[in-house]
Amino acid sequence: MRRLFPVTDMTATDAAGDRQWSLDELADAYAYPDEAERGPEGVWLRANMVSSLDGAGQHEGRSQPLSSESDMRIFGTLRGLADVVVVGAETVRAEGYRPARAREVFAERRAAAGQGPAPVIAVVSASLNLDFSLPLFTAPLVPTLVLTGAAAPAEQVYEAEKAGAEVVIAGDGAGVEPARAVAALAERGLKRQLTEGGPRLLGQFVAAGVLDELCLTLSPTMTAGAAQRIAGGPPVAVPTRFAVASLLEEAGFLYTRYRRS
Repeated sequence: MRRLFPVTDMTATDAAGDRQWSLDELADAYAYPDEAERGPEGVWLRANMVSSLDGAGQHEGRSQPLSSESDMRIFGTLRGLADVVVVGAETVRAEGYRPARAREVFAERRAAAGQGPAPVIAVVSASLNLDFSLPLFTAPLVPTLVLTGAAAPAEQVYEAEKAGAEVVIAGDGAGVEPARAVAALAERGLKRQLTEGGPRLLGQFVAAGVLDELCLTLSPTMTAGAAQRIAGGPPVAVPTRFAVASLLEEAGFLYTRYRRS
């Protein structure tokens, strides 16, 4: 792993060593901003996504073929720092989501930050068309949240709650309003927020103007085809400008981090 930006006294050493970083070093590199530097109420929403060189956010419906060992280490680190992981129902189904687990390497850091042993998983779904018999709902370390709208099917709400999930209403209609979802999580003390997609959910956060940071892995792969980009949905009226915060490289993979300007 080499640090390419920002340039520091350690940059030359990083480049010369080109070694695997420890999880502690990655956690320092990806630490959330201090609460005073975050948005209103101390909330910070970051996204973690991977893209091929030709813009594909997935291959054959999954992101894993674009990933690498180091990408997965960063994936685990970002989870280890978050209060909550927000994910769309389609991604839960496609990627086979399981409960977040407590990891000893992050235990002391999380305890010092006043966090629980593992992040909460929050699933965004309008229809609640989910398999509530999955371990994600029946056997999490901390109860899984399901974010939905006020018009969600009552029978599905019942099934979710019967499985042990907590249903959170974050919209007046059938769907979830991104800004309300962010606020509802913050009200529960879940202010260090991480979304892992999918593209439709990320597009909604971008369109609502609530995304603070994007951690994007640029995979040295080409896929062609018509795979979805990392963010979907209608275009925003005015493109949102982000500034590069850091850039790491390993084995041709670029690990970028951008913050909203």
